[in-house]
Amino acid sequence: MLGGGTFTSQNKVLPGAYINFISAARAAAALGGRGVATMPLALDWGPDHMIFTVEQEDFLKDTVAVFGYPYSAEQMQPLRELFRHATKAYLYKLTSGGEKASNLFATARYSGTRGNALRIVIGDSIDLEGGYDVKVYMENILVDAQTVASAAELTDNEFVIWKRDAELSATAGTALTGGTNGTVTGASHQAYLDVLEPYSFNAMGVCTDDATTKALYAAYAKRMRDKVGTKFQCVLYGCDADSESVINVKNGMEIIPWLTGMEAACAVNASCTNAVYDGELSVNTSYTQMQLEKALAAGELVLHAVGTEVRILEDINSLVTVTEDKNELFQSNQTIRVLDQIAMDIAALFNEKYHGKIQNNEAGRVSLWSDIVRHHKELEKLGAIEGFSEEDVVVTAGSEKRGVSVEDKVTIVGAMSQLYMTVVVQ
Repeated sequence: MLGGGTFTSQNKVLPGAYINFISAARAAAALGGRGVATMPLALDWGPDHMIFTVEQEDFLKDTVAVFGYPYSAEQMQPLRELFRHATKAYLYKLTSGGEKASNLFATARYSGTRGNALRIVIGDSIDLEGGYDVKVYMENILVDAQTVASAAELTDNEFVIWKRDAELSATAGTALTGGTNGTVTGASHQAYLDVLEPYSFNAMGVCTDDATTKALYAAYAKRMRDKVGTKFQCVLYGCDADSESVINVKNGMEIIPWLTGMEAACAVNASCTNAVYDGELSVNTSYTQMQLEKALAAGELVLHAVGTEVRILEDINSLVTVTEDKNELFQSNQTIRVLDQIAMDIAALFNEKYHGKIQNNEAGRVSLWSDIVRHHKELEKLGAIEGFSEEDVVVTAGSEKRGVSVEDKVTIVGAMSQLYMTVVVQ
């Protein structure tokens, strides 16, 4: 992994892009896509101890193979909420380490209780003399069918690993048994974070009510943002982290998958403020006007009732302590999205085009300046920033021979959220 993150002085050891964002004192890089989320989940099926990638399209059509349940199953509700807006997700099975279900003919591909819903049906083949029709069902869903002369000819599939020394015989349905889920502990969450670090995504969501676990994720999100240079926001329930890295949800833990997908997919030139909740849940919105005001002041993202709809009141993060370097603009998730876009895009540009390839001379620095300016003009066209001038980007030689220093100034465009209107009656 290349170096990244913020800097206090130009003294980094690892090569990479180190980018600071601070508030201004008051008196060809391509734009990366969004929509990528990550979540650790207690699952009954799926690969153990690893991140696995699910595209939105795959979720819509392959849930039985990936998660062991049909799309409409109750167990899929959190994932339906997540993929309401997320286009891709890096998922982790917190219940890794359980037992795999098995019978005389096969062993479930994955551990977990869902393996117990598998059954093998074997019948004499009418097409192959002396052969067998071997079918695999997940509950009542046929997921695999093969015609073979013996078990040695069976091909493993997404659901079972065959015991090729087994003696095939006709059976109306032999269930796999003994599948169990692993126990979710603090170590399970740490294992997820350990394998997640190389991945790039826009939002992380964690459904936990444990204070220690929430603190673990809040610290991880802050460390990755400030020290490693991986820019994302972590969606947690009841976590007053006082950081732009954490979105502190007030309404309840069950809303986290939907909000994670929503925040991940929100465009760089947009805000989730006033976005309509379009999921399946009955969201708790029983808050008074005063409670809503207190929630905003406390850095809580809250959904509220607007007529018959449920909407996000204000797209904010948990930052409440403002400083000269991080003023109230950093409390807006729209600001963070723009800054994250700049950081990730320019870091990708530098590492792919310049790192170890372009000389640190005047021509090389002019080329880098030109690419950054081109990138920012694209952001301005999108309406993510405004008032950009080429003079706002200054690229000079760093304090060390291999270093390049960039001074960059941007003005974030914020979505309208308040209307003050004076009407003069004559």
